Amino acid sequence: MDETPEAGRKVRHKLAPAAISFDRAVGWMTAVSISIPLLLALPIGYWATSYPAWLYVLAVVLWVAITAWLVWLAEVWPRRSYEATSYVVDQVGVEIWRGVHWRAIIAVPRSRVQHIDVLQGPLRRRFGLAALVIFTAGTEHSTVRLDNLEHQVALDLRDQLLPQASDDGI
Repeated sequence: MDETPEAGRKVRHKLAPAAISFDRAVGWMTAVSISIPLLLALPIGYWATSYPAWLYVLAVVLWVAITAWLVWLAEVWPRRSYEATSYVVDQVGVEIWRGVHWRAIIAVPRSRVQHIDVLQGPLRRRFGLAALVIFTAGTEHSTVRLDNLEHQVALDLRDQLLPQASDDGI
C-alpha cells in the first residue's frame, strides 16, 4: 500500500509488527481469565443445585462455544486487525484507517490538535509498543487513539504532529 512521496501521493504506514504478538498476549489473558472461572463454576453449580442434568450439558456446550470464540479472537483476530489498520501523516495532519468489518477513516487536521500523549503500559513496554493519543479541539470525539506503534515512531509522530508556531491562529 505504500506509495512514493515523490509522486505527491500519501505513504500509508502499518503498525509495528509486534502489535500482533501484543494483541495475541492480551487475547490469551482475556480468554483464560474468562474461561477458567466459567469452567470452575460448572461443577460448583452442579453440586450446589438440583437442576436437571440436561441444563448442565447445555452449560458445558456453552462453555466450549465461548472458549472456542475467545481462542479464535486471541489467535486470528490480531492479524486481521493489523492488516486493516494503517495511517498517513503529512503536512495537513494525520489520517487513520481501521476496522475489519466496519471500516473507518479518521482524519485529524494539524490545526485541530491541542496536545498529544504517548502512552506505554507495562505490557506494551515489554513489546516495545506505545499508543499515540491525539487530543483535538471540540467536545465530541475529541480524542483519537492510534495503538501499537513502535515507541520511537510514536514519539516521532508526536513531535511531527504538534502544532508549530506558524500553525498557531493567534
